[in-house]
Amino acid sequence: MVTSPDEARLAHLRRLRLAKDVMDRDWAEPLDLDAVAAHAGYSRYHFIRAFKGAYGSTPGQYLTRRRIERAEELLRSANLSVTEICSLVGFSSLGTFSTSFKRQTGLTPSAYRDLYVGRAAAVIPGCYAMLWYGGRDARAPGPDARAPDARAPGSKDRNSQEAE
Repeated sequence: MVTSPDEARLAHLRRLRLAKDVMDRDWAEPLDLDAVAAHAGYSRYHFIRAFKGAYGSTPGQYLTRRRIERAEELLRSANLSVTEICSLVGFSSLGTFSTSFKRQTGLTPSAYRDLYVGRAAAVIPGCYAMLWYGGRDARAPGPDARAPDARAPGSKDRNSQEAE
């Protein structure tokens, strides 16, 4: 099948957009660059070059920018510590977070909060913000979680009761 250069370029951009969508969706998760590149159908290094050519930044730079944008939102609106926000937006190091934040915004996270607190809507309590963003270990079952087979004898799932 012969394709025109325009069709080939569109196919290339579609694949990059799919990878960018994965990064936009999973911005708080650790980035597995090989998996994202494979999702787009590229090798790791070709993907980095192609992404930078299309979007003007490497995938890592793009993801850092997105995470800092989310951190800005939380600093303005949530009653969470800088360390909690650092963890929620996907940074594993407070130092890296603070350095990246200052490089992008010109302010430290604490200075940014001091500048903007009170200018936005009422601050969201930290417990709600942690719940909304999934908390640090959202996938890990809590201490009260019981195994599915540990339900009371004769009890059924809510969905199975609704289906009957």
